[in-house]
Amino acid sequence: MMRMLVGIAVVILAFDLVTKVLVVAFIDPADPVRIIGDTVTLTLVRNPGAAFSMATGMTWLLTLVAVGVVIGVIRIGRSLGSPWWALGLGLVLGGALGNLVDRIFRSPGPFQGHVVDFVSVGWWPVFNVADSAIVCGAILLVALTLFGVEPSGSRTSKASKTPRKGDVG
Repeated sequence: MMRMLVGIAVVILAFDLVTKVLVVAFIDPADPVRIIGDTVTLTLVRNPGAAFSMATGMTWLLTLVAVGVVIGVIRIGRSLGSPWWALGLGLVLGGALGNLVDRIFRSPGPFQGHVVDFVSVGWWPVFNVADSAIVCGAILLVALTLFGVEPSGSRTSKASKTPRKGDVG
């Protein structure tokens, strides 16, 4: 499963990096590209913060969090038995790496770089491929947990969640 997780992460990372390079090269921040009227546009924004522009000015902390996510996903990935968990974690890993590359290598400087966002849909904040992958991966992981699918691939049954007489709980 680790190969699947890493393969998905590499595909997401590559797609994220290629789209960001193209957006920076071809889209003027003052002239968004309209896809569907004013509802869906490609708009170049450099985001120093996290989602919804939170934690602006704390780029170094966001970089450390992303490094922690990468380490955590790789550690969990070693013991995976579920392809669904590999998919979810691969999406999160690829997205975290995509935004981490921006934070490390983009201006204004190392570990302070602003993330390139470019997809604008209605009133929703501008986002990128990495952000989409993180959100989709996180939703999948929550759904797997709610449906009792363990990272090992086993399923927890409702019967095993019900405390038996004499159990402390």
